Amino acid sequence: MKLTILFFLLLFFQMNCGSSVEIQKSVPQSSEVGLLQESIDTSVIIGAERIDAYLPILKASNGVALVVNQTSTIHQTHLVDSLLKLGVPIHTIFAPEHGFRGEADAGERVKDGIDKKTGLPIISLYGKNKKPSSAQLEGIDWVVFDIQDVGARFYTYISTMHYVMEACTEQGISFMVLDRPNPNGHYVDGPVLDTKFQSFVGMHPVPVVHGMTVGEYAQMINGEGWLNNRGKVDLTVISCERYSHQKAYELPISPSPNLPNMRSIYLYPSLCFFEGTEMSVGRGTNQQFQIYGHPDAVVGTYTFKPEPMPGAKYPKHENKLCQGHNLTDEDAITYREYGALNLNYLVDAYQHFPAKTSFFLKNKFFDKLAGNDKLRKQIIAGESAKAIRASWQEDLSAFRKIRQQYLIYD
Repeated sequence: MKLTILFFLLLFFQMNCGSSVEIQKSVPQSSEVGLLQESIDTSVIIGAERIDAYLPILKASNGVALVVNQTSTIHQTHLVDSLLKLGVPIHTIFAPEHGFRGEADAGERVKDGIDKKTGLPIISLYGKNKKPSSAQLEGIDWVVFDIQDVGARFYTYISTMHYVMEACTEQGISFMVLDRPNPNGHYVDGPVLDTKFQSFVGMHPVPVVHGMTVGEYAQMINGEGWLNNRGKVDLTVISCERYSHQKAYELPISPSPNLPNMRSIYLYPSLCFFEGTEMSVGRGTNQQFQIYGHPDAVVGTYTFKPEPMPGAKYPKHENKLCQGHNLTDEDAITYREYGALNLNYLVDAYQHFPAKTSFFLKNKFFDKLAGNDKLRKQIIAGESAKAIRASWQEDLSAFRKIRQQYLIYD
């Protein structure tokens, strides 16, 4: 009798313990940046971590160049340090926008130099020299690209990748991508770029949010003949394991100075349009791409004052009190689950701006970000966000069919 009672007590205890675990899994537990920890797949293995898949190739080469920045790590060790320790003959480091250590301002010219830790030469690919020269690639037979992207067309790392692929094609050099998840890879949205508006912030006829990893994107560049003279590079993609486009992936390192957390990364595709206007998106604060405003704004109640800081030496409206909106009240997962560009921020800001003729910058940078001049004209004409989004759908459908050919992940 006592044994029977004890058995049922143990059974009851186990059943309740099991149900309590399930309840805990269903309760939102936000991290510091607001992303639900339960939604992050920590089992994802990035390309750089799959050392056995690429080390024999690189060790057998005569010379290797790396296109890397501060995000290029295997766990907490930089890729450069890891490969040198493993005997890979690294000759050169190529640095994109923001530099090798990721400390330069957006748009700031990155200088060539020497890496103090390894003594390797660092060659900037941001500024006048966007494409490696034949002299800079002398003695190289493999170029490895390992940079964390955020999945927006105007984020310039994919433009750097294009030029490096092109240089490799011309010099007969093989090109390898160590793939990483795309935090905005779960949707496709925005106007498809009109090639008449091609620039370093938009080089290819893809939407603002293309929904591809850099490895998939490299395959598209190759397959669609977008390189000079429709050339094709000898391309190898070391793919991620246990990753799909619907999995939330929290970046372990900030991809650039003004994207400090996951909330900013999810908002970036929608708020970056403000870079082509008089509105501030919080550069010069600690809430970059999570707030927006203007000294003369007549909408919103949140105030902030942009000040010089690392990554924003000369912020827009420096030391001026700006008024606008604070988007940090919502956690990161809310913005991720929206799964689309939110044009309401932009349309509302224009409609309430006191001097509409000066809202868009005179240098037409907005058109480069949009990839056309149509979006600017639609906003000026007073079209709603819904109507503007409807005008994208035919081009988006055509792009999705092309994209499907190059996807590596579900």
